[in-house]
Amino acid sequence: MTDNLTGVWDGTYVQPRVGMVTFLATLIETGGALGGNVTEPCITPGCPLSIHNASIAGHRSGSAVSFVKRYEPPGYGYDKVTYEGVVNADATEIDGRWRLPGTGWSGTFLMVRSTKPAQSIATEERTKEPAR
Repeated sequence: MTDNLTGVWDGTYVQPRVGMVTFLATLIETGGALGGNVTEPCITPGCPLSIHNASIAGHRSGSAVSFVKRYEPPGYGYDKVTYEGVVNADATEIDGRWRLPGTGWSGTFLMVRSTKPAQSIATEERTKEPAR
């Protein structure tokens, strides 16, 4: 397994009063810079969106990983979230904490490198989205 973080990652985070939320992240690492995107279900009661999309921008230095997740569009209780974690020795897991800037909200997260090819995961996600 490569130590580059580029790939598809299955993730979970724990949010107070809600519990565990799953997400799917695609990371691209170039020279220590991290970019990518995330899709996750809307968990806010009354949210008109079933799926939230977000972009990721951050960096990696050794085993330390940090990034900001920005929801697109912001709103519905979502804007940006900061993540700080540690990647394991074989670059298959990232474990750490998230926090909502300007609030006391924080929790844990875990990302596990997916074994499925990116194309099959993208196709699966599209089939889960409701018809508009």
